[in-house]
Amino acid sequence: MANAEREERPERPAESDGTAHLFKALGKQIKVLRERAGMSQKDLGLAAHCGEDLISAMERGVRTPQPEFLIRVDPLLGACGVLCAAVDEVREALTRARTRHPDWFRNYARVEAEALALHDYSNQAVPGLLQTEAYARALFTQRRPLLDEETIEKRVADRLDRQRIFDRWPPPTMTYVLEEVVLQRPLGGRAAHREQLAHLLQVGRMRTVSLQIMPTATEEHPSLGSSFIVLTPKGRQEVAYTETYGYPRLITAPEEVRVFSERYGNIRSQALTNRESLTLIEKMLGDS
Repeated sequence: MANAEREERPERPAESDGTAHLFKALGKQIKVLRERAGMSQKDLGLAAHCGEDLISAMERGVRTPQPEFLIRVDPLLGACGVLCAAVDEVREALTRARTRHPDWFRNYARVEAEALALHDYSNQAVPGLLQTEAYARALFTQRRPLLDEETIEKRVADRLDRQRIFDRWPPPTMTYVLEEVVLQRPLGGRAAHREQLAHLLQVGRMRTVSLQIMPTATEEHPSLGSSFIVLTPKGRQEVAYTETYGYPRLITAPEEVRVFSERYGNIRSQALTNRESLTLIEKMLGDS
């Protein structure tokens, strides 16, 4: 694509030292073992206490199998220690791994990966941590100026990789407030929209996540500015992050962070409850 924009960034260690091939090979092994055991992706997800989407992503090499996951599924798949044998190499690869994100996003991505708590208000699109692969690909494909195909694939993979935060134990405290209009916009088409709504239902039912919807018909709203996130980093004071048209701000000044934290509390108090929100999403899914 001659007119496509190409994102410049350092080569990832997984690309330069071959660890990407390790993760892809592990994914293929998991798939072979699962099929030999007569299990579907859903069956393995239930047995391993994780989502079917995660199993699929690992088998395709999009998500990295975590050491704890390999240890947990080895006996479930009758692998006789084959998967456990790769645990040390996986830990070493993850330790060496550097950030995978554009320069302007790196500081935030580093903080997010180790956050103890994350509170996200989104009014334009589904938050990156909650996006399906199809939804993320639609966002990057439709972006203007155009991105080339290689950059689109890298950005989709990087976005899905951030979702490893859901695999951590103990998990961070995570709350989300989404504007209703975000869920009404069928980005990527009807099938992608339905898949995204179903994924939100799945995430919203997790014990560690609270998902709330801000109704479009509300007559009061405490924040009609941009989306923002309030984070509690490991061993550090609370910070806030906001981004407008590619111009990010990672806010550390206590007084500024307090404003965002207070604003988020007001938004949550006016949004639907988690149960009401899931009921609304179920209705949207039924109507779509």
